[in-house]
Amino acid sequence: MARIDAFLKLGLAQGCSDIHLAVGVPPMLRMNGDLMPIKFRELSDNELESYIQEILTTKQKEQLSKGDDLDFSYVADEGGRFRVNVFRKATGYGAVFRYIPGDVPTLDQLHMPPILKKFCDYHQGMVLVTGSTGTGKSTTLAAMIDHLNSTRALNIISLEDPIEFVHPSKKSQVIQRELGTHVASFADGVRAAMREDPDVILVGELRDAETISMAMTAAETGHLVLGTLHTTGAVKTLDRIIDALPGELREQTKGFLAMSLKAVVTQVLVKTPDGRGRRAALEILVNNRAIAKLITSDQTHQIPSQMQTGKALGMQLMDQTLLDFINAKEIDPDDAIRFASDKKKFQRFVTDTDLVPIIDIGDESKL
Repeated sequence: MARIDAFLKLGLAQGCSDIHLAVGVPPMLRMNGDLMPIKFRELSDNELESYIQEILTTKQKEQLSKGDDLDFSYVADEGGRFRVNVFRKATGYGAVFRYIPGDVPTLDQLHMPPILKKFCDYHQGMVLVTGSTGTGKSTTLAAMIDHLNSTRALNIISLEDPIEFVHPSKKSQVIQRELGTHVASFADGVRAAMREDPDVILVGELRDAETISMAMTAAETGHLVLGTLHTTGAVKTLDRIIDALPGELREQTKGFLAMSLKAVVTQVLVKTPDGRGRRAALEILVNNRAIAKLITSDQTHQIPSQMQTGKALGMQLMDQTLLDFINAKEIDPDDAIRFASDKKKFQRFVTDTDLVPIIDIGDESKL
């Protein structure tokens, strides 16, 4: 058994989401969003390097020796699958292990709005799940793939960096391909997937103009494309896609978004009132004729008002979702306010008195 497995086993026993290892500090666990050290000595450079080297392949060791970061999946000897990032920093090595549950959660188990199942029923177009790092995007997408896999007979091609949840084929055939192992890039993976008779293509991250362009082409040519972006709202997502492509393609990109973008889901994870768990809060944009017109006329700043009145279509703004959860006592108001756009609406719910004066003087940037 690799020595690093002892830390992973301890982390799983504590119910953490991530295990952090870095030179100069003891190992740390991410517990319900908070980073907590375990009772262990500070790790030295040589010690941590030896731990990491034990679990690397020859190719990965060569990459790391060149100064490259590593992203890969690791299965501990005693069970437990992890997404791993290994990197170098000023004081030496660092590594983060994200736990990947063995069973793919369902949309119902994640308490997702029913509209997400409807998004899975589309036969073509693009659905984006967005949010900052660590907000559960991969888990939501995995649940959507599982729903498709369980309910429809499809050819689903998933491009990931690295492969996280493993999907056994059920009603559908699920082909999972990993960057660096099976394909050189997301763009190459999408290009190849379009020659492999796909019904659904999952793009792990729309990280560059070429990948976005290829994903748009796939969505326009009769495929359902699911993807992620590190954006924190529906409007920011639209602006990011438009700005990512060359200026001469701006009108073409707006036309694509107006016609082929089906929905944008943005999520955050908010602590529950007892502090022992976190709940996903979602902002949902469903594209319709009114929103398409705002996109093509460069009036995306007016989209939130359309979303506010589009509740019957399944749309919801993040602030409203947070307020609904607070009223239902499902999330902690003191944590929820960090994700709110209009923080003054949340002032009366805040129990941490240190937050109230900040809101009163209007200095909301500190929250």
